[in-house]
Amino acid sequence: MIACADAWRGDGEVLASPMGAVPSVGARLARLTFAPDLLLTDGEALIIGPDGVTEGWLPYRQHLAMVTGGRRHVMMGASQLDRFGNQNISCIGDWRRPDRQLLGVRGAPVNSLNNPVSYWVPRHSPRVFVERVDMVCGVGYDNAAAAGPSALRHHRVRRVVTDLAVLDFATPNHSMRLVSVHPGVTVEQVRAATGFDLADADGEVPVTREPTAAELSLIREVIDPAGARNREVRG
Repeated sequence: MIACADAWRGDGEVLASPMGAVPSVGARLARLTFAPDLLLTDGEALIIGPDGVTEGWLPYRQHLAMVTGGRRHVMMGASQLDRFGNQNISCIGDWRRPDRQLLGVRGAPVNSLNNPVSYWVPRHSPRVFVERVDMVCGVGYDNAAAAGPSALRHHRVRRVVTDLAVLDFATPNHSMRLVSVHPGVTVEQVRAATGFDLADADGEVPVTREPTAAELSLIREVIDPAGARNREVRG
């Protein structure tokens, strides 16, 4: 959750759109600590504070303006991710006759081309981190570049947070690299759980920062006292 919260660090006044319990806890933690300008919604039509109190109205037209103008940072899930940040949430296998049908493309193309995107993966494995996704839903760096300048204006795949590590695309060719490993996890474990070669990190790979006592208190007592976050990660 700390790594998810840190994904919004330095964003300023943008709309946070976390998808899932852990990203939601992360966004609210960021708002309560180092990112007070972050905007949160109830997922429908209201701007809310970290405590759920209504702060304003967000009509659909205004929401769409944020979506298409780079003023939102989404954290989505992924059934597959490849080395350039292409995401698949639609199907496994050939899309014309898939082995498994998933959520569908949904809003992933618009999200990934029109505002910064990060990903939360609760099970880091070679089944998720694949050489090439079976279908492109969220657009990665290689496909955005191939689409031309208009696709690159707001396209940014910021980071990927998993149960093992934090990764990003800050390499010359925008291929995925290892930023940090979580406490108790080794670099070898992360590489073994990834279905392609990760770009070499600059120097020794650090350990992801742990929450402070104050952050832990906020998570456990204020943001998520019911423990919804625990249903997304292994104990």
